[in-house]
Amino acid sequence: MTISKLRQDAIDIFKAGLKAVDPRTAVKKYMKRDGQTLIVDEKKYDLNQFDRIYVVGGGKAGASMAAAVEDMLGNLVTDGIVNVKYGYTAKLNKIRINEADHPVPDEAGSRGAEEIVKLVGNTQENDLLICLISGGGSALLPLPVQGISLNEKQEVTKKLLACGANINEINAVRKHMSRIKGGQLARFSYPATLITLILSDVIGNYLDVIASGPTVPDSSTFEDVKEIMERYKIWNTIPDTVKNHFEKGIGRNIPETPKAGENIFSKTQNVIVGSNIQAVLAAAKEAKGIGYQTMVLSSFIEGETKDVARVHAAIAKEILQSGNPVSAPACVVSGGETTVTIRGKGKGGRNQEFCLAAAIDIAGMDSVVILSGGTDGTDGPTDAAGAICDGQTIERTLAKKIKAMDYLMDNNAYPFFKELDDLLMTGPTNTNVMDLRLVLAGGK
Repeated sequence: MTISKLRQDAIDIFKAGLKAVDPRTAVKKYMKRDGQTLIVDEKKYDLNQFDRIYVVGGGKAGASMAAAVEDMLGNLVTDGIVNVKYGYTAKLNKIRINEADHPVPDEAGSRGAEEIVKLVGNTQENDLLICLISGGGSALLPLPVQGISLNEKQEVTKKLLACGANINEINAVRKHMSRIKGGQLARFSYPATLITLILSDVIGNYLDVIASGPTVPDSSTFEDVKEIMERYKIWNTIPDTVKNHFEKGIGRNIPETPKAGENIFSKTQNVIVGSNIQAVLAAAKEAKGIGYQTMVLSSFIEGETKDVARVHAAIAKEILQSGNPVSAPACVVSGGETTVTIRGKGKGGRNQEFCLAAAIDIAGMDSVVILSGGTDGTDGPTDAAGAICDGQTIERTLAKKIKAMDYLMDNNAYPFFKELDDLLMTGPTNTNVMDLRLVLAGGK
């Protein structure tokens, strides 16, 4: 197999993974309508019992998920608003789309979250609230507690993103700075009936972590928040107002986020409609159909990006050397979400950095291609989903006098791959189930 074929196959396999987690299809798989009966994951609701139906939500897949709800309920929807990332939109009739920034929240997101809380707070006992949650919802639903400004929340978010904390840890902190996250949206909606449809971007599909769990009990505490921030050595760098808020929580001078067993969750249903494993399995199926010996490594991959990249490169070497764990032509698929500890001043994202680190390790290999991409179509603060590399990537940089290791140390993968025209560009995908990585080995 030529490198050009391996590269094209990798892109086709990645696209097959994306197609499998289309939010509109995912919602309709778990929510159906039979006349005046709404069936959500086999639980039935009599639509005649509700005076009004509202739709709210936040996340990169929000617009597509909302479109599916409108397809099903049409004019039965009274009103709605969903916060999405800029550009991640769809044409809707009843549900309003509010575009905002990600991964660092902005004023537009805060205004949209305020509108959502106002709408949800007006619901009554005989109303139905459908909440649509997907990856990115934490940043897209910013509603800081009283006494903490949006600028201060932005500052804390930036520090969390740069220190190497994983999404579980980041969201534990976010929940305890918010009026909407960590089950608090359920508090606003009670006693209305609340159905939440969730597209997971979290390893393990933990409901209280996905978009910081606005409609589910929170398992984290103020004590956890302080421990996380001390462990990553950022506790003494955050604004005093934020630190004082956390200390008040630890001292029980302000309420904790809602916990399991509270009455506000008695009329709620939370359903995961899509996750990373679906994309991984669909990619593996596509690879097998093309003719590759295929293996799913894991959809639980996490850890420092550069380290994970070296492991994937080592697997490629083993395939060509010994035919293990699968013989060539081979495709190894993995999912999950790694983290980057930022030490440089460059531009990039975890998927681009993954490919840069992998390219260094597979340099000189004739028949290996590695692709890593975010299913949401954006990787860090860039317009690329990720990148693609092969055994000749480093050789191609020599003529341009580009030193790959310098770019890697500076967390500067975006310009590295842009110069080689090897960025993975998908545009907004309107979905988000973490990352998809492919290792293709064509032969010895």
